[in-house]
Parts: sequence; C-alpha cells; structure tokens
Amino acid sequence: MVRLAPAQKRLSKLAGTWETGQTLCIVEAMKLMNEIESDISGEVLRIFVENGQPVEYGQPLFGIHPSRKK
Repeated sequence: MVRLAPAQKRLSKLAGTWETGQTLCIVEAMKLMNEIESDISGEVLRIFVENGQPVEYGQPLFGIHPSRKK
C-alpha cells in the first residue's frame, strides 16, 4: 500500500522541483514502512497511484521530468 510522504501537499499540486534523495512516498510492506526516494532531480508530472492503493514490485508510481544539470 502506498502513502504520500509528508510533502503530499506539494505532490497533490504537481508543482515544484524534487531533488535526488527526497522522499516521494512511503510504501507499506508487511507492516514495514519503506520511504521511496527520488533517484533523479526533476518535476513530478504525473502520479500513477492513489493514496492507500495497493502496489506491486516494479510498478511505476510517478512520472518525473528530469531537470537539466548545471
């Protein structure tokens, strides 16, 4: 089951830039809470799952447009 991270207000607006390593959401697996961090910097363009929805291994959760490196 996926739960939006404490920054859920930013995610719900799909605004702002996310840095590598920032927590995007928390996935619950067998009562363990696993923080899912962004592996790239960029802007979240789309959220593929709803808060509380069951998810599977390898399932896309977010669509992120990578930012250019300076």
